[in-house]
Amino acid sequence: MVRATEGFTVGRFTATCASSGRALASGEPIVATLCDAPAGESGSPGFVRRDFALDAWTGGARPEGMVCFWKTVAPAPDEKRRILVDDDTLLELFDRLEGDDRPQRIGYRWLLCLVLLRKRLLRHVRVDRDGDAERWMVQRRGTDESVPPIAVVNPKLRDEDLQELAEHLGEVMQSEL
Repeated sequence: MVRATEGFTVGRFTATCASSGRALASGEPIVATLCDAPAGESGSPGFVRRDFALDAWTGGARPEGMVCFWKTVAPAPDEKRRILVDDDTLLELFDRLEGDDRPQRIGYRWLLCLVLLRKRLLRHVRVDRDGDAERWMVQRRGTDESVPPIAVVNPKLRDEDLQELAEHLGEVMQSEL
């Protein structure tokens, strides 16, 4: 079994442009990014969120280790959280995690697969087993059946690991809006 969530943390809206260091005002258009966390920055391996003012982003500012990004607006401190990541961003993150053999990334990809199956953006084709290893074979909605399916490793997470992983993924997908 793979333990994918050991010590894994993800940050929230930072309120500061990662490029210029300037404070991001409530309601200001921004670009939020999900990046590989440098060793020691988050206290553990994983992802870190970096926010950019739109002018810095359009000026070419990009963080190292970027996995995905989405456009949004800077939230006010007292506003409720809402989902910020659209279906295309979820699919992009799912695709980018393909082939990454780090345990926490395998866990994230598995969880994204389950979310995308539930949203009917992926279709379950079959399960391939090799000893104790299990791979779910899936296809994108609308894909011709002649296209080879996508393999997703089932890390066989414990319920508490899956819950923790889902909470961390939720931190990425939500903001204080």
